[in-house]
Amino acid sequence: MLLVRAIIRPEKTGTVMSELAAAGFPAVTKMDVYGRGKQKGITVGEVYYDEIPKEMLLVVCNDEDKDDLVKIIIRTAKTGQGNFGDGRIFVSPVESAYTISTGKAGL
Repeated sequence: MLLVRAIIRPEKTGTVMSELAAAGFPAVTKMDVYGRGKQKGITVGEVYYDEIPKEMLLVVCNDEDKDDLVKIIIRTAKTGQGNFGDGRIFVSPVESAYTISTGKAGL
């Protein structure tokens, strides 16, 4: 199993979530996050914004589904030709997962 963490623009969240559900990935955790990436924040007029609002989506999937999941996120979260601030995807191994209500292991 793998944990896919996608940090994306807030305005892209609805589209990404809809596409993930349609592709068979309905279980997604969403969090509001703030930070900066390679763009090092943004300056609007004389105001510098060090912490930019983003959304973080967390999806646990089977190893063989990772490529499809990542492609969907990239396709739906990307702006036009791609811009700084479109986001980042991180993939990490998951040792195990359990359903609390049943105690069952796995997805």
